[in-house]
Order: sequence, then structure tokens, then C-alpha cells
Amino acid sequence: MEKKKVFIIGGGFGGLSTFYSLRKNGSEIVDLTLADSRETSLEKPSLPEVAFIGKPLNKVQIPLKSIIERNGGKYLNSEVKIVDPKSSEIEFLDGTKMAYDYLVIATGAVKDYEAIEGFNDHGYSVCDDTHAPKLYDRMLNFEEGKIVIGAARTEWADHPDVKKLSAPCEGPIGEIMFMLDYALRQKAVRSKSTINVFSPGKIFFEDVGPKVHKSLEPVIKAQGINVLTSKSIKKIEKDHVEFEDGSSLESDLTIVIPPYAGTPFVKNSGIGDEKGFVMTDSQMRHTEYKNIFAVGDINAITMPKLGHIAVMEGQIASSAILKDIKGDGEVLPFRPEVFCIMNRGGIDATMILSDYLYGGKTDITLNGPIAHMMKWGFDDFYFYTKGHMPPELMQNGLKKFLESIKK
Repeated sequence: MEKKKVFIIGGGFGGLSTFYSLRKNGSEIVDLTLADSRETSLEKPSLPEVAFIGKPLNKVQIPLKSIIERNGGKYLNSEVKIVDPKSSEIEFLDGTKMAYDYLVIATGAVKDYEAIEGFNDHGYSVCDDTHAPKLYDRMLNFEEGKIVIGAARTEWADHPDVKKLSAPCEGPIGEIMFMLDYALRQKAVRSKSTINVFSPGKIFFEDVGPKVHKSLEPVIKAQGINVLTSKSIKKIEKDHVEFEDGSSLESDLTIVIPPYAGTPFVKNSGIGDEKGFVMTDSQMRHTEYKNIFAVGDINAITMPKLGHIAVMEGQIASSAILKDIKGDGEVLPFRPEVFCIMNRGGIDATMILSDYLYGGKTDITLNGPIAHMMKWGFDDFYFYTKGHMPPELMQNGLKKFLESIKK
């Protein structure tokens, strides 16, 4: 059998998950190519550590060329201009064209900093390896003052049965506020500073259920962090933040997760919705073009936009592609859940496991050193294995442990 050409665009959580899954289970029947405009895959869950404890960038950047080629794939450091879904062809910005049998779009979403007036002059963030070091430099010189942290509202296309969240993911906001609180206490200036956190949603952390909220709220309150909900950011000034409802907050340091936007080539190619995200079925297959798949943040059904879900979707897409080619086999089920660990500085962290958003009954938190150890273990495993997740047996064991201690 001639190998099928599988082209993956994007080398983040979803792209690497798809690549490794196809390599492991179908190396004899697929010819793999991965393209990314970056030379490195970015381990985004570690970026708050870059911003607040100075973790070196080379400990969160995984070189793509070497790991893809070492695993039998082809790597292109190129940016896609447009996809022709009818001819199954990709065109790059340099004019090069390539044909594919299957296409997996795993670009992630665009962080639209430009959508927030004043961000470039007065705002900070942790979403990439440009902004996280910039925030670290600012923290070195920040002694005390008023701090405002929050996520901007993202507008989504209207898809029936797809969960719509006001913010793509507020886990990073939780990590920022806790790590910042810890950093100020280490400097002995926490009492001279205020931390206000805003959310565009009616509730903070709207992707989890009441049990998680009940566990988190006392922790937030104990740290003296004030949370405001239903606040959509409009503008950042040097000394304050303005919201769409006309209210404002004084601010000496403003840290924001910007709104998410779709990848331009997705919208320009006619394979996405009006916001530039790809709508798929539960197998991550495009609703119209059956040889196109989308995994991770670029997929319209991915809510919240979370690395854990991106990895899951990559494995599902891989299984669907292999079943197409082989004519048999099982496609993995899509069972989304929120699973994240927020570093809180020092030896503490908060681990969350919840499927409440999707109608499930699991809604668990674990606070303290054990959660911190788990985050350290997951992050280091992912980095040193060049984009592999811990073995399934380990992950299942962790879930059973969480469920047992909360019974």
C-alpha cells in the first residue's frame, strides 16, 4: 500500500499529539509532514513560571525540526497562505504548493493583543515567549501598587450544541494572580499592593462547577484577591483600566489574556466560520471536507481552549485517519474534561478535574504540595520527552487518586 500523505499544520499540543499518535500507530501507512511558522514548540503552561520566577526560555521551547525528523517525519518551517480543500493542496507564503491526502489543522488561536486599546503601550501578558519575559523584567522593578488582572472577552460564531465561554480559558488568570500574590509576599510588599481580578463572565472560572468554586473561593479570599465579574475590558491606560460598562480600576500594572481569533488562512480558505475557527464533528473531522481535521484551540468545539483537550483531540483525529486508511479499527471517543494545575508559588498548587461543563458529575480540586509536585512532574515530562504526555496508565491513576480523596 502506498503511504498516505498526512500534513499537520502546527506543532503545539494538538499538532504533536497527532504526529506522535500517527507515528506510533500508523508509521507503515502514513507519510507525515508537520509545518509551523515557529522553529520551536512552546510549552505554554510553563510561561507563568517564565514571567514570575525567571524560568529560562530554553526550558519551555522544544525544537521542532530535530524531533520531527528524528521520528521519521518531514518538518517545514513555513507559514501557510491558503488551503484549497477541493484540490487538497496547501500554498505557503513563499509560493510553494504541496498536496495532501489528509490535513490536520493544529495552529492554535491567534492572541489578538491589537483588539485591546492601549495594550501595546501599557499592558502585559504571559501568552507567549515574547510577553512572558517582558513581564518578568517588569516584576523585577515592581515594588508595590495597584494590580489588575483578567481575560478579555472573546466573541465566537454561533454553533448549535457548542459551549460558548466568555473567556477561552481562565486557568492562566488563576495562576497569574496566585503567583503574583506569592511574589509580592516574598518581597514583603503584599500589604502595600492590591490585586483586582476581572472576568467577562457572570462567574469566574465558568468552565467548572459549584464544587470547584466552593473549594477555590476561600483560597482566593484568604490571599486578599478581589474578583469582579461581568467586566469586559475596553482600554488600558498608564494608570487605569476602562471597561465596556463605563467603570474603571486604577492600575499600576495590568496583566491581560487577550481575546482569541481564528487563524487567517482558515477564514481565507473558506474552511472556517466567520471568526476563523474550524467546525468539526466529534471525530475532529471537518463538517464538509472529510479529509480535513482540526484539533486544539482552532477547533470551534474546543471549549475551553486547553492543552489537555488539544492532546485528546489529536489522538482522536489520529485514530479516525487510521481507520479511514485501514478500513477497520476504532475511533477514540470524545470525552472532554477540564484538567489543569495552577502553580500558586512556593510549594503550593491547585489541581482541577471537572467535566461539569459537559453534563458530567466530576468536579474536583486538590490544593497543596501534592498538586505542585504533579504540575512539576507533568511539565518536566512533557519538556524532556519533547512533547509526549505522561503514560495513560499514570494519568488514569492520577484521576482515580483525585476521585478517591474527594469521596
